[in-house]
Amino acid sequence: MNDLHAIHPMYQFSLKAFRIVFQKAMERASPDENLKVRVLNLIDSITFSVFQYTTRGLFECDKLTYTAQVTFQILLMSKEINALELDFLLRYPAQTRVTSPVEFLSNYSWGGIKALSSMEEFRNLDRDIEGSAKRWKKFVESECPEKEKFPQEWKNKSALQRLCIMRAIRPDRMTYAVRDFVEEKLGSKYVVGRPLDFATSFEESGPATPMFFILSPGVDPLKDVEKQGKKLGYTFNNRNFHNVSLGQGQEVVAEQALDLAAKEGHWVILQNIHLVAKWLSSLEKKLEQHSENSHQDFRVFISAEPAPSPDSHIIPQGILENSIKITNEAPTGMHANLHKALDNFTQDTLEMCTRENEFKSILFVLCYFHAVVAERRKFGPQGWNRSYPFNTGDLTISVNVLYNYLEASSKVPYDDLRYLFGEIMYGGHITDDWDRRLCKTYLEEFIKPEMLEGELFLAPGFPLPGSMDYNGYHQYIDDSLPPESPYLYGLHPNAEIGFLTQTSEKLFRIVLEMQPRDSSMGEGGVVTKEETVKALLDEMLEKLIDEFNIAELMAKVEERTPYVVVAFQECERMNILTSEIKRSLKELDLGLKGELTMTSDMENLQNALFLDTVPESWIKKAYPSTASLGMWFADLLTRIKELETWTGDFSLPSAVWLAGFFNPQSFLTAIMQSTARKNEWPLDKMTLQCDVTKKNREDFASPPREGAYVYGLFMEGARWDAQAGIITDARLKELTPAMPVIFIKAIPADKQDTRSVYPCPVYKTRQRGPTYVWTFNLKTRENPSKWVLAGVALLLQI
Repeated sequence: MNDLHAIHPMYQFSLKAFRIVFQKAMERASPDENLKVRVLNLIDSITFSVFQYTTRGLFECDKLTYTAQVTFQILLMSKEINALELDFLLRYPAQTRVTSPVEFLSNYSWGGIKALSSMEEFRNLDRDIEGSAKRWKKFVESECPEKEKFPQEWKNKSALQRLCIMRAIRPDRMTYAVRDFVEEKLGSKYVVGRPLDFATSFEESGPATPMFFILSPGVDPLKDVEKQGKKLGYTFNNRNFHNVSLGQGQEVVAEQALDLAAKEGHWVILQNIHLVAKWLSSLEKKLEQHSENSHQDFRVFISAEPAPSPDSHIIPQGILENSIKITNEAPTGMHANLHKALDNFTQDTLEMCTRENEFKSILFVLCYFHAVVAERRKFGPQGWNRSYPFNTGDLTISVNVLYNYLEASSKVPYDDLRYLFGEIMYGGHITDDWDRRLCKTYLEEFIKPEMLEGELFLAPGFPLPGSMDYNGYHQYIDDSLPPESPYLYGLHPNAEIGFLTQTSEKLFRIVLEMQPRDSSMGEGGVVTKEETVKALLDEMLEKLIDEFNIAELMAKVEERTPYVVVAFQECERMNILTSEIKRSLKELDLGLKGELTMTSDMENLQNALFLDTVPESWIKKAYPSTASLGMWFADLLTRIKELETWTGDFSLPSAVWLAGFFNPQSFLTAIMQSTARKNEWPLDKMTLQCDVTKKNREDFASPPREGAYVYGLFMEGARWDAQAGIITDARLKELTPAMPVIFIKAIPADKQDTRSVYPCPVYKTRQRGPTYVWTFNLKTRENPSKWVLAGVALLLQI
């Protein structure tokens, strides 16, 4: 419990509160004559009570992290699992530079299988998968592999060993697999997600134990408190329940209410205390003062929003530690969100406009649009480049605008409405141009004249309903909305795989960081943290070559062409990065030998090397990347090699690895500059044209006369059909198919063909957003809006 504050600063627990939970759990445990059974009953009751007490104050996304950590620690203590296997599961030290021999596993998965196969318990796993490829393929490609039996004798492995194999072959199913593992080891009561009802939590509160609501957008906990109050005779009318909403200079009122309530045994609810940062320490003292000798019926309820980042967290530790924390989260999924959007209106709303049919249709569309833009966030950068605080106010104001416009004009002003909703109401939050395009495209697809002809589908299998009454619309959602899937948002099912994989990666990374640091790995193979780090450090220093000698390189060059300038810039940036890597590694080496005092920088570097993450000081001087340290370093060596080849004679490579640059934009600009010089065209009147070839990099022996062949791009959200030369739907489970070589040349801007193309953003990594590089126009036979909604982009690394 104590380590949870590392995940979120709101998660603070005191020993005092823990002791109360502990004692109550002992009272609750079933008695038994037999000592052994009684001890088991006690352990079971205490473990589960502490678990319940803690999880009700955690956000949904952190509950599984905590549950997994509890399970692993219990099993390590009882020696039921092997620490080395757990380390593999959390760290996933995949071998780099391996090629998968089977088409159903990626190289990254195969790297994990190879690493596992070198451990005694997993010997021959790689041979078995290759030898019985058919059976393994069926297993790997099943819907829920975590529920299936493993092929061959691997089904007889322990639960943790099966998790390790699953981590390599289906990382996207790991949150489900971990949940099943917890259920198998601790019992199903640890994974069944029914929230505790408020009345049960209330029983544990007291004059010294306030109830603290951690707020989420669009959720009001006051209803629960009022309902409980009514049951016990505490209401605003009875004057024994005081509600103070902070943030409007209400601090004095709040203090008076607390003093009165402590004396008389009343209830007080203090809302939004995060809005009064300066007063919080006075509140902490006031609660401390009333925690003793107050009326036994005195109760305090507090609500606050969590800080957007750890450094802006202001709620005092004392208040958090002593409270019962409860998270209230908005519902997830399209079904719940669409009902919730519609709940903002009533039958009266539907009847208020004289143009009833148009008004009702567009209102329903706005509810769907609102649910889509809010829920699309869960798909990460493929959903939105950046995260936006869309709220119910945006929806209700849009409906008011709709009403005013329909009443005032003789025909439905579709363009004006779309502009107001997309650029002003919702667009007011949006800061990224690609996200603006997405928002605009949704509205163009949803709000158009066809909507009144009954031909509009909001999602595959979900037509816009005709005119109904308020309850009819709710019923229509229940009856007609297809089950939750990325299709409801215009995304491909693969978007979910990507999002689930990232959720799993994050889960294991956090649990790994929460592991006790001083434990050596299992008996027998005791490798200390220092030894692991020292081995890695020596290997890295050995593989890094000397810096590029820029002066010597310059002497070789006759003419400084735009391409040569790019090469020099890249060498300079590479020198800055490699010299920082060498400097910090040598310093840490001396620290480990005891010749230098360890500083916090050196400790951070040591931790990063041990946890297989790229150290902070390197990231600052490097290019964006989402890779783990092993992968990142292998990639760095490849980049250096490419630069060495290029600067050997400064002739442009036959095909250029676009992802290998610190600054890919500068290379693309150089293509325009060299063409402009050659043809004496003005640079600002030029643009890049990209033609996707049907070949791979091996097929090119020399560069083109003008422009360049580039390779190493991947498509996310769709795939490229090389035969037809167009974008087409992705294949299931193929998340980021590679693109063929692309021929890029500069042409005058007025010569470019913009018909039947999708302007596709190119990003450096899957994080998208700020890693934007360029826009490539790609040919499409379908409406480009389809690819906009599907979040289709080109990526330079995956």
